[in-house]
Amino acid sequence: MQHGRIKLLPDHVANQIAAGEVVQRPASVVKELMENALDAGADNIKLIVKDGGKTLIQVVDNGEGMNELDARMAFERHATSKINSAEDLFHLQTKGFRGEALASIAAVAHIEMKTKTADAELGTYIKIEGSKVVKQEPIATPKGTAIAVKNLFYNIPARRKFLKSVQVEMRHINDEFFRLALAHPQISFSLIHNGNTVYHLPKSKLLQRISNLFGSRMQEKLVPVEESTDYIKIYGFTGKPEFAKLKRGEQFFFVNNRFIKSPYLNHAVLSAYEGLIKDKAYPSYFIYFEIDPEHIDVNIHPTKTEIKFDDEQTVYAILKVAVKHSLGQFNLSPAMDFDSRPDLEIPYEYHKKPPVNPQIKVDPDFNPFKEDDFGQPAKVSPLKMSKKLEYFESLMHETTEAADKINKEIPQDDASFIQIDSQLNDASFQLKQKYIVSRRDDRLVLIHQNRAHINVLYYKLLDQLNREQLPSQQLIFPVELQLNPDELSYLQEHRDKITRMGFDLKFEKKSVLVKGVPLQLQTQAITDIFQEILEKLRYENPDKISNIEERLALIIAEQSAVKTGQKLSETEQQNLLKDLFDLPQPRYTPTGKKVLVSMETENIDKKFDL
Repeated sequence: MQHGRIKLLPDHVANQIAAGEVVQRPASVVKELMENALDAGADNIKLIVKDGGKTLIQVVDNGEGMNELDARMAFERHATSKINSAEDLFHLQTKGFRGEALASIAAVAHIEMKTKTADAELGTYIKIEGSKVVKQEPIATPKGTAIAVKNLFYNIPARRKFLKSVQVEMRHINDEFFRLALAHPQISFSLIHNGNTVYHLPKSKLLQRISNLFGSRMQEKLVPVEESTDYIKIYGFTGKPEFAKLKRGEQFFFVNNRFIKSPYLNHAVLSAYEGLIKDKAYPSYFIYFEIDPEHIDVNIHPTKTEIKFDDEQTVYAILKVAVKHSLGQFNLSPAMDFDSRPDLEIPYEYHKKPPVNPQIKVDPDFNPFKEDDFGQPAKVSPLKMSKKLEYFESLMHETTEAADKINKEIPQDDASFIQIDSQLNDASFQLKQKYIVSRRDDRLVLIHQNRAHINVLYYKLLDQLNREQLPSQQLIFPVELQLNPDELSYLQEHRDKITRMGFDLKFEKKSVLVKGVPLQLQTQAITDIFQEILEKLRYENPDKISNIEERLALIIAEQSAVKTGQKLSETEQQNLLKDLFDLPQPRYTPTGKKVLVSMETENIDKKFDL
């Protein structure tokens, strides 16, 4: 008898491999169990978690429950009540349908389930360990289902070792909880972690559900979106442009109450905000689609977070128009140009005035060769002086452009310039209150004043931090920050490092009290500043700075540095330049942005040889 190389895997091995596709972390279990509760018709769902889901994940619902046979069959592979044929895949209205979830979870955890239907006197209790039913018996239990998943990955130590910290795993669980709670505001949800109630969400309208999850201030930041066609219905809320953030976190799409991810539809929303928000800023949105299931395919991704429309271009166009209409209807979409000059804008009352031809004014008495009574050249007329000033300003503009061009040709490791042992010349001046112009030896140097000050403050903060904790200025009136549990968890995780930077924080149950901030930080708008700090720490690409204390130092420096448009005295300019050139790396900010450019005299001479 021949023995081939191909063999059937044992059931327990096949189940563990299948579990690897379905159960990636505790949040995966939360998603599957809560979706089952929703499909069972529950209107009250409680999620109980211990140690970020590593020890316990329990979902209790008041749905229709299961009889004894269904309770046992639910843990068989590919056992489902949702589909009978392949055609049913294109008419789905439920969350789960493949039938592999419970079987996969049972392969890598200990499970206990209690379930009962409304018309049964007794329910069913089942205990499973590693896919094996070790106990099944009748039990007195309320209508619905309570299922507990314990010791996840107990039989796969390698998988358990790769789980993250409790805080990280809880953030993923929060994400799944948020998505399901937002999709079903008409259902009551609760989340309890280590015995503490994190969320208790009663049945409510959609806007109230959003406020319960993201804070009461969220209502004032949103405007409604609504559009209905024969093909699709769109409704929900989108954020006002002035509240756009640095993170993408508060962006949700739901199709037939199923959360989805779609870069294509996200682009449609962002294009509706064109001209309203700055680059790398992201609006919040909570947008819901209702469409005939025949027009979508939900079976293209294992986690069912991606779907395919049969006419994506139509959905894109309708969504973009709906968001634009919403912003326009609430007077939020006038053309906003962040680079515009208000002093050059034409007032509305001039729109009916006829155009007037420009006139040239000439001083008929002006004689450049005429001398005054003291033998000195006559004073130049104001008009002539204006022309000269215009000429010198255009020359300076050309010089700035040339400096940029020349600087690109200077090698990055040009030590002869970086070291610069000689002193700066005393003379310096501001150009457009953005650049400081000075000389160094035979070079013209243009310094970006904001970036230069960021560099100086950043390295001073790090130098001080290496010696001691940064001092804190106590606020006369402490500021209370209303944060969601996810944000609170993050702050608590890095509490010691944030305190070392000079922040004095007191943690409440659902908020943080800011009692003190670093000396360098402005305190006029501490709520907005702290929110920006939190967003940058959590969501912004750290670029070349991964250490959280260094990133905090950079954020404080950016907040405290002199801004473009701020006038500096000549003494302030000289002090800034001295501090800048005392740094080990004056030419670039910590994130690699250019601080200064230089141009040698011979390159300036070439401008006059043309």
